[in-house]
Amino acid sequence: MTALPQATGSLNAFGYRGADGAPTTFGQMLEETYTDAMFVWKNGQCLHESYHNAMSPQTLHLLQSVSKSITATAAACLFAERMMDPSAPITDYLPELGKTAWNGASVQHVLDMTSGMAFNETYEARDSDVGKMDFAARWKPAPPGVDATSWPGCIRDQILSLTDADAGHGQRFSYHSIETEVLAHAMERVTGQPLAEIISDRLWKPLGCEKDANITVDTTGYGLACGGINATLRDLARFAIALANNGDVGGRNVIPRAWIADIRCGNHGLFDDESRQDFPNGRYRNQFWIEDVSGERHLCLGVFGQLIFVSPASNFIAVKLSSWPSFSDTKCLNSTLAALHAVETGFS
Repeated sequence: MTALPQATGSLNAFGYRGADGAPTTFGQMLEETYTDAMFVWKNGQCLHESYHNAMSPQTLHLLQSVSKSITATAAACLFAERMMDPSAPITDYLPELGKTAWNGASVQHVLDMTSGMAFNETYEARDSDVGKMDFAARWKPAPPGVDATSWPGCIRDQILSLTDADAGHGQRFSYHSIETEVLAHAMERVTGQPLAEIISDRLWKPLGCEKDANITVDTTGYGLACGGINATLRDLARFAIALANNGDVGGRNVIPRAWIADIRCGNHGLFDDESRQDFPNGRYRNQFWIEDVSGERHLCLGVFGQLIFVSPASNFIAVKLSSWPSFSDTKCLNSTLAALHAVETGFS
């Protein structure tokens, strides 16, 4: 197990100006943004660790789309092992996708969510494509009054059903959770392992994580890569610190340095207007969010307020687990980021 420093104090009383310009405190932000657990670390020192709403250091929390970043980072290890090539067509690993909208897309298109496949990611619409994904993953039943006999019975069935495109590959960014499932199916195909074992062998164990994570599965036993991982706050901090440290853990490179450099400084050419509402000069790369292309801060984000924040220039990380009342909340996100920016610059 990789040691983590204990918190030297609390940031609750730390004062700064919030996203709206009004004076506030870190503790107030935690309360107002429905925080379940929070970890803040800089230059080897834990500045804050707190648990709320019956959470504890041993509690596993659903990560939602932070799972995407973890899955993609495990894929990076397969790239380093030359088991997969991000520039190769995804059909090299999943030939059956030749009959789907992914035909002609590369693995990198899948990673960056720039394949041209059409997918409706409207979370509130139970009969949207992502709503059908919840049904296929057995997260939710079919909506009342809906005949779901034609809906996909598992994630693989849904992937194979998606034959419509709305753009050329590499021509636009559009956030589609199903892309992560395609990546994970390719990972399973080349390794012969289930996703949970791939992540355990190539990431969780080498990171020195303290607790077993787990993942929700569909009726075939396939783990939901786009949002089904559950883990503890402190193990997520280990992941974040490794990202900040160029992938090194205890003198060993665990996350390939080339992968981390590509997240921070790679070809960040595509974004969309919806995403610019939160990150006006941001991008999406390798299933990570780039806060601003003028710097190297990168984030893992999940609905209902899951967040990992990494700022390599300041050797600063933060992990926040939350239970927002709604899928997305720009005010809560901006409030959190304002607090983290203030702490990052306020402590040496």
